[in-house]
Amino acid sequence: MEEIIVYKDRFENEIDKLFEVLFVNEYFGFENSALNYVEKIYDFIKSNISRPINRNSPLAYQKFGKKFIKYKANNNTSWYIFFDQKGNRFLVNHIINNHSQDFPELF
Repeated sequence: MEEIIVYKDRFENEIDKLFEVLFVNEYFGFENSALNYVEKIYDFIKSNISRPINRNSPLAYQKFGKKFIKYKANNNTSWYIFFDQKGNRFLVNHIINNHSQDFPELF
């Protein structure tokens, strides 16, 4: 059965902001490098959202989604992607990283 992944506007806005921060603040010297970083997040979601690595979100963070997956981008940064699932349909709601003020200490 084919998976259907839908991204909420909030999630896509956060990804757009991430791209801007990476490029404008010169974390990456080239626009393509920042775009590649963002595309890797999308690729990770597509490849892993239905795998058993997803976990139930802690109660305090279920407002972002009932489940989450963790993407380790590098030694310093991990991304937490929150989503809801109904059968083979996934609604990706929110993303934060371990540098965020919203970063849950429970992880």
